[in-house]
Amino acid sequence: MYVPKHFAETRAAELHAFLLHNSFATLIVAGSAGLTADHIPLALRPDDGPHGSLVGHVARANPLWREATAPIACLAVFHGRHHYISPNGYASRDTGKVVPTWNYEVVHIAGMLHAIEDPRWLHAVLTGAATHYEADQRRPWSMAEAPADYLDGMMKGIVGIRLQIDSIVGKFKLSQNQPQANRMSLLAELRARGDVHAEAMAEAIEHHPPGG
Repeated sequence: MYVPKHFAETRAAELHAFLLHNSFATLIVAGSAGLTADHIPLALRPDDGPHGSLVGHVARANPLWREATAPIACLAVFHGRHHYISPNGYASRDTGKVVPTWNYEVVHIAGMLHAIEDPRWLHAVLTGAATHYEADQRRPWSMAEAPADYLDGMMKGIVGIRLQIDSIVGKFKLSQNQPQANRMSLLAELRARGDVHAEAMAEAIEHHPPGG
């Protein structure tokens, strides 16, 4: 991924926070069938190995896990907030020296993917996922609610996966290259729309000032 210096995010805390809130990944491997992409929520385990790991599961019917019975190189792509940016948002529009663009947040994680069939390991992964994603529910669901025989049958239909992280590359393209006047006018324009996606982009721009 091409990452200009002013859009690069290298702070571990920022990258880990991003992965916590944007855990749905596109997982890309070059296997026996060529390039494939699967869409899977993956949880970060920052202390699992030198650079951490990502864990999750796939359906047993999914051929991805068979490609990873021995570790296979893969790329996980995580997308965050994104939005079209019109020159209308720039204070300098009347100069004519502005063009449209697209702002976005993305993190690429490269490493080795390995399938794991250990039921205890898989149970721990599923428990962690349920605890995380159910936290804001009015009545959080837990795995303890499911009858043991039912849960056992469901777990036989899935396989765990673990991506041992070799590298993390973050690119947050959020108007850091624009003059302050353009950034301020863009924030005002986005917020004037009264749109949740525009507001989310405004928040992202504010959170990532030039050099911040």
